[in-house]
Amino acid sequence: MAKHGKKYQESLKKIDREQAYEVEEALRLVKEVAPAKFDETVEAAFRLGIDTKRADQQVRGAVVLPHGTGKTKRVLVFAKGEKAKEAEQAGADFVGEEDLVNKVTQGWLDFDVVIATPDMMGQVGKLGRILGPRGLMPNPKTGTVTFEVAKAIGEVKAGKIEYRADRAGNVHAPIGKVSFDDDKLAENFQVLIETLVKAKPAASKGQYLKNASVSSTMGPGITVNTSRFV
Repeated sequence: MAKHGKKYQESLKKIDREQAYEVEEALRLVKEVAPAKFDETVEAAFRLGIDTKRADQQVRGAVVLPHGTGKTKRVLVFAKGEKAKEAEQAGADFVGEEDLVNKVTQGWLDFDVVIATPDMMGQVGKLGRILGPRGLMPNPKTGTVTFEVAKAIGEVKAGKIEYRADRAGNVHAPIGKVSFDDDKLAENFQVLIETLVKAKPAASKGQYLKNASVSSTMGPGITVNTSRFV
């Protein structure tokens, strides 16, 4: 078991580990006990009652947080012709075709989100082993394989995040920064959890939303009462 530092231990004393806090109080506590001197990211974690070994119980998608995440994402777009021009005008950080495919193949990964037009997926598919493990592979389910590149770029820049349940049925996603106002963090959390509830697979039986917690980058997790969202 990993050992935590003195600041973490001090933060832990301010939290009742047996209590499930209301969203607003939990987020206020996250900010209060955040131990680092930098502006920590606030993350939400959810444990879902799904069987991830079954194809009909996968939970994956994307959602635009109303107040963003506090991080400016660098967007790479694989497109050609008019769609490449559209991407540049929409504010994409990098736009290209085979030249960028080759650059990524050689180890360049200086970007946060990848968008591709459907006609480029033949070439982009070659990058699966590189982009896939990093969660960067374009996917129609998350809106990153599309001819509507301007819309996709705009959503990413506005605060769009992707979510995906891991093998244990857990979803982790950023919802802002410690410096955010309480109400903005709460609204981002609410939009995310409501999106996850709507994404419940029809094949999932029993309790779907098992528990949720929030934490800062360096701080302890705080359990959230999710009863009002079920």
